Amino acid sequence: MDRKKIEETILEKSKDGKVPCAMCFKIAEDFGISKKEMGQIMNEINIRISQCQLGCFE
Repeated sequence: MDRKKIEETILEKSKDGKVPCAMCFKIAEDFGISKKEMGQIMNEINIRISQCQLGCFE
C-alpha cells in the first residue's frame, strides 16, 4: 500500500474537503485497501464523505 499515493488521490478527488462515497469505494478498490482503511486515512487527512450511499452523510 502506497499511503502517500492514496492520500494524493483522495485530495485530487476532493472538493470543498469532501469526496463522494462512490469515489471512496473506487479509490479503496483501486488501491486494494478495505473501506475501513479508506475511512481511517480520510479521517487522518480531514477529508469527509459526501453523497453517502447509505444516506448517513449528505
